[in-house]
Amino acid sequence: MENFKNYIEKNKNRFLSELFELLRIPSISANSDHDSDTRLTADLINKHLKKLGLDNCEICETEGHPIVYGEKIINQDLPTILVYGHYDVQPVDPIELWNQDPFQPYIKKTEIHPEGAIFARGACDDKGQMFMHIKALEVMLENGDLPCNVKFMIEGEEEVGSDNLELFVKNNKEKLSNDIILVSDTGMISKTIPSITTGLRGISYMEVELTGPNRDLHSGHYGGTVANPINILSQMITSLHDSNNKITIPGFYDNVTEPSEEERKEMASIPFNIDEFKNSIGLDSEYGELGYTTIERQSVRPALDVNGIWGGYTEEGAKTVLPGKASAKISMRLVPGQNWKEINKLFTKHIKDITPNTVSVKVIEHHGGQPYVAPTNTIAYKAASNAYEDVFDLKPIPTRDGGSIPIIALFEKELESKTILMGFGLDSDAIHSPNEHYGVSNFLLGIETISNFYHHFTKLSND
Repeated sequence: MENFKNYIEKNKNRFLSELFELLRIPSISANSDHDSDTRLTADLINKHLKKLGLDNCEICETEGHPIVYGEKIINQDLPTILVYGHYDVQPVDPIELWNQDPFQPYIKKTEIHPEGAIFARGACDDKGQMFMHIKALEVMLENGDLPCNVKFMIEGEEEVGSDNLELFVKNNKEKLSNDIILVSDTGMISKTIPSITTGLRGISYMEVELTGPNRDLHSGHYGGTVANPINILSQMITSLHDSNNKITIPGFYDNVTEPSEEERKEMASIPFNIDEFKNSIGLDSEYGELGYTTIERQSVRPALDVNGIWGGYTEEGAKTVLPGKASAKISMRLVPGQNWKEINKLFTKHIKDITPNTVSVKVIEHHGGQPYVAPTNTIAYKAASNAYEDVFDLKPIPTRDGGSIPIIALFEKELESKTILMGFGLDSDAIHSPNEHYGVSNFLLGIETISNFYHHFTKLSND
């Protein structure tokens, strides 16, 4: 498929320029101040699909941010690939830790990306990876080499739970019918070692609010006589793990599917350097549940983490107050066997049980999603493996990802089709963090690999 490689090389500067246009739009789905930006991004993606000659291109309204849809059906007897991606991005806080404006993309050489990396919010998650699919379609169409049918469904709420996509999928099963769902929202082991994600952790995202006195109090007058909501909340959060870093919520592990010894051996064979892992995030030692390796902790074991905590005075200088309220946002990453709705109930009950009567508590459910595991003996997996091997000259390694894409499990339930996760990001790309970036070569090689996947999938489907 040399013609694909040549076309990408010839047009790479334009591809990057078009991606930069997308990255300049601050489509932060969690912040209503950016609703017009999410709409602008949807409009731009729709224009790209129309320009490629896709049919039935439309911006589908939801209760929240819109979904962009388009299709190219060349023959009903051929396989159909449904491409899923998202155009919304995470908030940029803390903005002071960014080296430059997060919505003014630029390319800079790094140790891992000597050819240059694209720095911007959404560069890797998921605008850069989503845009690879649009450009891969262009590569095939411009070379007269699209071997099967394709449908695009690009949403704007993945970073806030995909609540409205669920209803859209349930109401449009015929429109979205497919033979395989193709997603690039995950990563590879390294720049030279490709991998295919075969599992995702689920998620339960909660908020806890404690209320003590009816107002902020003078800490000199009242300190030591009134329960401080921040102190109480800190004690409660600390109690959610035991001395072995195991989660203490009763029933939390009841349905966890433990990895088999064979699976643990396979994970142990994955190329992984613990020193590089620690150095990449500036830490001297690893941390986690006793009895499991770092790879296991970040993929096949559950986790509970505080994502944000606040209360009282946090501005510059001092203000001696005893706060009336304290709050925390807490996410739990779930593994096969766990159900996010059941975990929500267990979490809520436990938090209420451990709240002392000196404060009142409110537990808020935000969003959740089920864990997902995909087989490695399917046509889609073999096609993806062949495509990676074409481009990287190395057979990809199956891996489990610690992140969550809540909609993937729903796809299988509602559309009765599997998903193949072909990601090209790296752990070092700082997604959800300041200075998010994405290697230029990862972007371009991703386009080539995806184009090859279409051909391998069609061929294997017809054999």
